[in-house]
Amino acid sequence: MHREHDLLSGSIAGTLARLALPNLFAVLSLLLYHLTDTFFISRLGTQPLAALSLTFPVTLVVSSVALGLGAGMSAQLGRLLGEGDRAQGRQFVTHGLLLTIVIVTLFAIGGALTIDPLFRLLGADDALLGLVHDYMLVWYLGIGFLVLPMVGNQALRATGNTFTPALVTAVAALVNAILDPLLIFGIGPFPRLEMQGAAIATVLSWILTFVVALYMLTARHNLLARLKLDRLRAHWRLMLHIARPATLSNLLNPLANAVLIALLARMDTHAVAAFGAGTRIESLLLILVTALCGALTPFIAQNLGAGQTDRAARALMGSLHSVLLAQLAIYLVLWPLAPHLASLFSTDGTVTHYLTQYLRWVPAAYGALGVVILLAMSLNAYHRPMSALGLNLSRLGLLLLPGAWLGSQWVGVEGIFIAITLANLLMGAACYFLARQLTEPSLAPLLR
Repeated sequence: MHREHDLLSGSIAGTLARLALPNLFAVLSLLLYHLTDTFFISRLGTQPLAALSLTFPVTLVVSSVALGLGAGMSAQLGRLLGEGDRAQGRQFVTHGLLLTIVIVTLFAIGGALTIDPLFRLLGADDALLGLVHDYMLVWYLGIGFLVLPMVGNQALRATGNTFTPALVTAVAALVNAILDPLLIFGIGPFPRLEMQGAAIATVLSWILTFVVALYMLTARHNLLARLKLDRLRAHWRLMLHIARPATLSNLLNPLANAVLIALLARMDTHAVAAFGAGTRIESLLLILVTALCGALTPFIAQNLGAGQTDRAARALMGSLHSVLLAQLAIYLVLWPLAPHLASLFSTDGTVTHYLTQYLRWVPAAYGALGVVILLAMSLNAYHRPMSALGLNLSRLGLLLLPGAWLGSQWVGVEGIFIAITLANLLMGAACYFLARQLTEPSLAPLLR
C-alpha cells in the first residue's frame, strides 16, 4: 500500500494537520537558512553584506522558477496518483525532472556568463562586483542541487510525504549554519574564503538535499522510470501549463513590494526601514498559511483525481475558516504588543513609530490575505493556474498599488499601510465567495 492513499480517506482535518505540521517545520528551517547567511556575512563588513543584498533579486527569480515547476509537479502528479495511474505518475516525474534539468542548465550557463554586466546593471561598483562574482559563480555552478530537490520534494509531497522534505530542509539548514563560519572565517583547518565560503557552504547543504530527494524518489517511493520520448512533450506541456503562470505569480509580490518601497522612499527613508522590518515579521505571522499551502495542494489534487470533489471542497473551505480564525487570534494578541515588537527591530523613534503603524494596520487583513493565497494555490490543483494568476494580478494591479498611491497622496506613509489592508480585505472577501462557489457550474466561468 503506497502512502498516497492516506490522502483519500480518514479525517480531513487530521490529514491536513499531518501534512501541514512538517511544512511548518520546513518554513522555520528556511528562515534559519537566510538568517544564518546574513548574520555571518554581516560580520565581514558593510561591503560584503551589500554584495549579498545585490544577489537577492537573482536568487529570487531562480527560486520563483523552482517553485513554479514544483507547483506543476505537485498538482499534476497528485491528480495522476489520485486516479490510480501510478505508472503514468512515475513517467511524469521522470519527464518533469528532465525539464527541470534543461531549465536549470540554461540558467546556470547564462547566469555564470553574465555576472559582470547583470550586476553592474543592478548597481554594483568595482569593489562590490568582485565580492558578487566570488559568491555567484559558485552559486550558479551549484544551482542544480537547489532546484532539482525543490521540484523533487514537491513530488514527494504529492504522495503525502511531507515529513522527509521538512526533515532534510532542517538538517541542510543546520549543515549550512555549521559550515558558514568555518568556510567564511577559516576556522581550524579550513581556509578563509569569505563570500566564496558562504556560497560553498550553501551548495554543500544543497547537495545533501539532492542526495536524499533522489534516494526517496527511487528507493522509497519508486517514482522514477525510463524516458519515453512519445510522452515527453505531452508531460512537459502539462507541467508548464501550471508552472508558467505559477512562476509569474510568485514574482508579482516582490515586484509590488519594490513599487511600495519606491513610494515610501519618496516620503521618508525611515518608512522604508519600517516596511522592510514589517515584511520580515509578516513571514512569521503568515507561517500557518505557508504550511497549509504545502499541504492543501497535494490533498486537493489527489482527491480530485480520485473523483472525491466534495472532500476536496470541504478541505479547502475548512482551511480557509481555520486561517481566518487563527489570523484573527494572532492579530488580537499583536495589537497591544505592536509598539514593543517594533522597538525590538529599531531604536530609532521614527522607525518604531512607522513600524507600529504597519503592525496595527496590515496584519488586520492577514486572514483575508491567507484566503487569497490558499485559493490561488488550490486553483493550481484544480488545473486553473491562469485563474490563480488573475487573482494575484487583480489584488496587486487593480487594488493594492493604485490604492497605495492614492493613500500616499491623501494620508502619507500610514495611507499606504491602510491601502494594503483594504486591498487584502476586499480581495479576501471576493476569494472567499469564489471558493464557496468553486464547484458550482453556474459560476465556473468566473474561475476559468
